Amino acid sequence: MPEATPADAPRATAGSGIVQVLDASKTYRTQSGKEVYALEPTRLDIAEGEFVSVVGPSGCGKTTLLNMMAGLLASTSGEIRFNGTRLVGPSREIGIVFQRPVLLPWRRILDNVMLPVEVMRLRPRADYDTRARDLLKMVGLDGFEAAYPQELSGGMQQRAAIARALVYDSKLLLMDEPFAALDALTREEMNMELLRIWGLTGKAIVFVTHNIPEAVLLSDRIVVMTPRPGKVREVIEVDLPRPRSLSLMGNRRFGDLADHIRSLFKTPAKAN
Repeated sequence: MPEATPADAPRATAGSGIVQVLDASKTYRTQSGKEVYALEPTRLDIAEGEFVSVVGPSGCGKTTLLNMMAGLLASTSGEIRFNGTRLVGPSREIGIVFQRPVLLPWRRILDNVMLPVEVMRLRPRADYDTRARDLLKMVGLDGFEAAYPQELSGGMQQRAAIARALVYDSKLLLMDEPFAALDALTREEMNMELLRIWGLTGKAIVFVTHNIPEAVLLSDRIVVMTPRPGKVREVIEVDLPRPRSLSLMGNRRFGDLADHIRSLFKTPAKAN
């Protein structure tokens, strides 16, 4: 299957991508009044059609950064731009897939996929119904439109969640450890399925994961973050050929990239 074209050059600082993170930071305040610095001022940009993974230790601000890109969380300082416009809330052009499918158990799979259409009152509904059915076919759920979530495996439920995030034709897909709850074999299957879907849709994807080999397998670039308060430590170009398969994990260059990322986790970052 065709895949989106990898970026030609690294973009550690913000430029002209579909998403521009411009010195965005996040500070929380606890009930006792203490300030918790979750994310230091961060600069990054994501190109159209690019697959970027974000890795780092637990609590380093990966999900915070993703939620800020989704417009679900306001930055404390700086800003995030989407398609050149400052992001001040959720956008219809940004889809998000969470760690768990979060499907409504009383709704059939097709109705779950159509939920954003109902919430956003998109019209004409018949066109979106057709799109939802096409997406279910694309993710391998053709024939399961009338099934309930509990009748599907975990991997199948996550496929439905991906279809739901794409039903309103988002330009950017944000994924927060979407395969973390799956067993190893199903996770590998979903990795390859995601690459296939990405190749067919051409969407830009930002993918948060703790799994380093997964990040190397999927990505054009990998953003490695420091421990909290998180900041971008290094942006790594994944110079591996596409299309990719699981056999690539035995490639020497694949192993070198994974080992380099692991080494960044083990050594402290230099102070600015």
